[in-house]
Amino acid sequence: MQKEIRQDTIIGSRRFSNYFWAFFLFLGGLSFLLAGMSSYFKVNLLPFSNTTELVFIPQGLVMMFYGTLSLGISIYTIITIILDIGSGYNEYNKIENLVKIVRKGFPGKNRQILLTYPLVNIRAIGIKITEGLNPTRSIYLCLKDERNIPLTPVQQPITISDLEEEAADLAKFLDLKLENL
Repeated sequence: MQKEIRQDTIIGSRRFSNYFWAFFLFLGGLSFLLAGMSSYFKVNLLPFSNTTELVFIPQGLVMMFYGTLSLGISIYTIITIILDIGSGYNEYNKIENLVKIVRKGFPGKNRQILLTYPLVNIRAIGIKITEGLNPTRSIYLCLKDERNIPLTPVQQPITISDLEEEAADLAKFLDLKLENL
């Protein structure tokens, strides 16, 4: 029975990079906001620097803008971490002849995202590798109607050999061919 069902867990927004950026954006945003407020009220709100000598317009105002923006982005990132957006699993079931892709979305009536595809509608397993400034290395489910459904989460690019090995294992499990996109 275990040889007929394969389930791959997908890590969502609870990655180290999101924790890192949420922490530093919150810390930096709070510092910039306090620096801007210090220049307006002429009271030093930061213990490690004297920002009361800043001119409020334009320097203090710009610092408050950047601080508010940074705090907003960090709070958004913290909420996505708490809600674990993007996590889920891919299930390949030979018994039911289905591929299920399950992910968590934002709260609402469509919080649980469930995509199912019959195995007979799947043409191949595809690999897409793009190098450059923003490299991506992904595995796709290539359907007969020419749609490509991504199976791997957004993450740091894994080595090409690991990606090829993972895609080859999946293609072998599903008895499909492997192709380059």
